[in-house]
Amino acid sequence: MTRPLLFPDAADALLFDLGRVVLDIDINKALACWAGYAGCEPANLVGRFTHDEIYQRHEKGEIDDAAFFASLRAALGVNLSDGQFLEGWNAIFAGEVPGMAKLLARAAQHLPLYAFSNTNGAHVEHFSRAYAGVLGHFRELFLSSTMGLRKPDAAAYDHVVKAIGVPAKRIVFFDDLAENIEGARARGLTAVHVTSPHVVAEALAALGI
Repeated sequence: MTRPLLFPDAADALLFDLGRVVLDIDINKALACWAGYAGCEPANLVGRFTHDEIYQRHEKGEIDDAAFFASLRAALGVNLSDGQFLEGWNAIFAGEVPGMAKLLARAAQHLPLYAFSNTNGAHVEHFSRAYAGVLGHFRELFLSSTMGLRKPDAAAYDHVVKAIGVPAKRIVFFDDLAENIEGARARGLTAVHVTSPHVVAEALAALGI
């Protein structure tokens, strides 16, 4: 049976997004934590939390955690301390995506693995400790907060491709967001839209892994 065209048949490197590909993320956990401290219902905060310009600047390392939390304090309308915001902010990590650790371990026996994530300093500090085991499969982590570049900007993909040192078309990129998949393909990468670990397993199988 012919495999779907979305699956690659050759690669020199594999590049993985982290959130919702390797690590499970649930923003509702953050909202519940903040609402608990604020004495309100989480529903009161839904819709006030957005991926606005401040959020994106935080992910590019242009502003620090304190400035980001100050912005959240105003946007959410809750008077929490930086420590309370940090607790909720890190609570969004809900564990490893089931089955991914085994897939990464197997893939790492065949090809070099890299990670490419839009993230921020607070999260990096947290997940580097909490998920050191599964992250150990990656040769390098390309993180927006240290690169000063974030997906889906073309410069972010170009930076990562140059650092990996193989042609873009020989890098298979796994991400859960359609806009990041489109951005990757526009820069020449082979990209797989991840909707479940099964999609990753199928793509690896197509590569003979």
